[in-house]
Amino acid sequence: MPPHPLLPTEISGYKILSLRLPPLPSYPVPATHYLYLRPHEPKLPTPAAARSLFLVNVPFDSTDLHIKHLLSVQIGLPSGRIEEVQFEGSRKRIGNVDNALAEPKKEKKGRKRKRGSGHGDIEELDGIALPATWGRDLRIDGRTAVVMFVDRPSMEAADKAVKRCKKESIMPIWGEGMEGRIPSLGLDRYLNHHKLQYPNREQVLEAVNVYMTEFAAREAAQVRLQAQQRQVPDEDGFITVTKGGRTGPARQDAAQELALKQKDKQKGLEDFYRFQTREKKKAKAVELMRKFEDDKEKVQRMKERRGMFRPE
Repeated sequence: MPPHPLLPTEISGYKILSLRLPPLPSYPVPATHYLYLRPHEPKLPTPAAARSLFLVNVPFDSTDLHIKHLLSVQIGLPSGRIEEVQFEGSRKRIGNVDNALAEPKKEKKGRKRKRGSGHGDIEELDGIALPATWGRDLRIDGRTAVVMFVDRPSMEAADKAVKRCKKESIMPIWGEGMEGRIPSLGLDRYLNHHKLQYPNREQVLEAVNVYMTEFAAREAAQVRLQAQQRQVPDEDGFITVTKGGRTGPARQDAAQELALKQKDKQKGLEDFYRFQTREKKKAKAVELMRKFEDDKEKVQRMKERRGMFRPE
């Protein structure tokens, strides 16, 4: 079934790629799905944005293999030119250049923070978890994705191939050629889920050991950092108070040196406020009056001594 002849080539800068969804046993009627693509232009530009495509309205059963197969083999391009596919809401690995699709964590308001829940705690260990209980993830309709290519020419070739599919009335069949390469949906998906809910003892033990090893390493590093903070004074000459007690006093010469530096920094700030200027002028005037009175008394004594002087 070719694309609708009245369907525009672009909508608001997005190219339209018509996909034919194969019929299912539960609904044996073919359907058409529209995928929208354009060069990725995030609000915060990244080095990889220039070689990425932004996809809107990805099918609900999309996987990395689906997108890579669609934007290479099914539109007439060589495979292996796509580096990574990032779906909206998925957890990002450290080092990825585009984390804009990650859902932000919402802070709970109205609750008091428990003691010990500050920056000194061990953060959540990303990438370490128990075995998965689902064979594959499903997407919500209308979600987006970012496809990162190995270079910009590969991205531009895919963009032009999508436009050529519309011009030549080509409708790729979604999932064609992927048989046996991805976990099945339907009843098989839930049977597999039931099986994955009960992993064997070796898998669970391995995941727990990896987690505890990483947790112990981070905890030891945190203890060393706190011990260092209890020993080394900060730039103001103070010792950071941390839980666990002191392990020894800081070096007194280092603390005195930092205190002198802080005192030198405060020089020149005596006239920073207006009241300081007024007080300084008032004190200077009082000092001048006192010196004036002292000079008057000194002159008077000199006059008295001069009158008492009688030459022989």
